Amino acid sequence: MDIPAVHRATQQVFKGLSATLVSIFFAAGCRLCDELVADARRVPICDHCVSQFQPILPGYCEKCGLPATFDPEFPKETAYCADCQEHRFGFDLARSYGYYEGTLSRAVVLLKHEEIEPLGQWFANRLAELMQAQGERMAADVIVPVPLHRQRSRERGYNQVDLVGRPLAKRWRLPYRPELLVRAKPRPEKHLLRSEERWEAVRGAFAMRDGGRVDNLRILLLDDVMTTGATLDACSRALREAGAKSVLGLTIARAGRPLSSLAEHP
Repeated sequence: MDIPAVHRATQQVFKGLSATLVSIFFAAGCRLCDELVADARRVPICDHCVSQFQPILPGYCEKCGLPATFDPEFPKETAYCADCQEHRFGFDLARSYGYYEGTLSRAVVLLKHEEIEPLGQWFANRLAELMQAQGERMAADVIVPVPLHRQRSRERGYNQVDLVGRPLAKRWRLPYRPELLVRAKPRPEKHLLRSEERWEAVRGAFAMRDGGRVDNLRILLLDDVMTTGATLDACSRALREAGAKSVLGLTIARAGRPLSSLAEHP
């Protein structure tokens, strides 16, 4: 074996030994339940909590991805929920990995308030699997994250969607364009918003950045949680008005919303 090869092999041995020692001496508690997580290099959530994440399985609106379990009156004679039958949304399709409840909701909140890159990578892998399962329906030319208002961005120091979007774009070998959209109007300070308030809060809130071009592009619009769909709708309309060929929504989680919650917001 030549000297450079020996050097590389030695480096790998020490790297593995170092990781093992870190795992032994610096094991940490799960960020959701405090159970010991032995491998410090992994997502700081234990296997039990991860196993409690509830992926969204088939049985949802073919357009917006609303799970039938969120709506006991889901029309059985069609593959579309009531809102999508009325063509309420500006995006072409939306899908989410799991239900925004239990440990998954707490994991999303953790990502929002702490810059934990391994957790973002884990979610990126799940979304990549979801995209692959959807096939050509989720084909895109570029990934665009839902932006934060500049004030919120300064306070937090990062956009949690970037922690998922960058590794997702790398895996799919797609351009990642966080600069295309801007949020011109901040979210209201009120923590919990009613459906009507959510729609009013995003009305005209998003716009294309000066010089941004999306002509004839298929946009994959990425966010952490979809509730009423108001945010994805507002961003989608801004992108479509700028010339995007299509807009596909993709989020980590999906929260429930009232049936026909968009009735007053065509």
